[in-house]
Amino acid sequence: MALTNDEVLAGLAELVNDETGISVENVQLEKSFTDDLDIDSISMMTIVVNAEEKFDVKIPDDEVKNLKTVGDAVTFITNAQS
Repeated sequence: MALTNDEVLAGLAELVNDETGISVENVQLEKSFTDDLDIDSISMMTIVVNAEEKFDVKIPDDEVKNLKTVGDAVTFITNAQS
């Protein structure tokens, strides 16, 4: 069963927290991964790999650059669920 945006956001916030130590409350839809959350490309790739496993989706490498905000990632994951 597909997860809701809120469920994906909560799960993604946990992954970001595990990787970076950024508090779950700071991971919000409008936040930019690089500008607001200061996540570097290496941490971002780890988050992407973990998100693929957690949500059972495939996030192509060429798609990762389009995931600028937390909301972009939530929307992509929600739409990619089968």
